[in-house]
Amino acid sequence: MSTSKEITKQDLQPQQRRELPQRSIRPNVDILEDETGITLRADLPGVTKQGLDIQVDNETLSIDGKAEIDTPEAMQALYADVCATRYQRSFSLSSELDGDKAEANLKDGVLSLRIPKREQYQPRKIEIRNG
Repeated sequence: MSTSKEITKQDLQPQQRRELPQRSIRPNVDILEDETGITLRADLPGVTKQGLDIQVDNETLSIDGKAEIDTPEAMQALYADVCATRYQRSFSLSSELDGDKAEANLKDGVLSLRIPKREQYQPRKIEIRNG
């Protein structure tokens, strides 16, 4: 018969300790397009403005958010459906979109990101002159 012992982080020798990989959640996203650009809406519950990083590099949009989940002092979770507190998602952007003019808003855990189309791709009205 074998006995088992739960090994905790404190039981490991310094050379055996290593950081556990940080898991991330892929947030649900809606992408809406109109004639002037796209609007991306991402569900990021628990993420604050300070914990959110949005970057456009070349034609890649990256969203990285860290959720702040408060646990009452002197309490520890025995069970949790969600263990990761980091959200990550990236997208390839069309060359029609102007990532430099992107605008973001975070309200009630929902990120709303507006990326306009470049001027040359937006519809324009052509003036008709008298002949």
